[in-house]
Amino acid sequence: MKQRLGLIAVALWLVTAVAMAVVFVRGNTAPGSDGRTALLLQESERNFVLAEMRSLLVANRTITAALAAGDAAQVAKAARAVGMAEAHDRAPSLLAKLPLDFKRLAMAMHGGFDGLAAEAEAGAPMPALTARLLEQLDRCIACHEGFRIDTPR
Repeated sequence: MKQRLGLIAVALWLVTAVAMAVVFVRGNTAPGSDGRTALLLQESERNFVLAEMRSLLVANRTITAALAAGDAAQVAKAARAVGMAEAHDRAPSLLAKLPLDFKRLAMAMHGGFDGLAAEAEAGAPMPALTARLLEQLDRCIACHEGFRIDTPR
């Protein structure tokens, strides 16, 4: 009897682990009518993601202005403000709803800003910093081309 109960417990654990893995990879998504993946988020979650995107846009603008002025310290400050520390543990429940590809892009984005800040602090030339910023903008484009945010009906 104990052995059978143990097997049932292991089977239930495996089913739960597989389900959690599927949710982690797929997130709460649906095919979008425009070919993109629709992230199905509650309004408050949608607002959170959009606010983060706006902060990334402001950081891109601030960094662009700093590059034009040759101000590496300002490049580093603006980039660091949207790096990994900014993204860490801000919305753990939301992460479960986001598909793995979106999470990868987001982590690459935040990590890329940390890399840009480190290069600026190390005295990298402005053209190299500009190239790094272009990599970040390419990530923005990839995300917006691949995903959209919808609210469930």
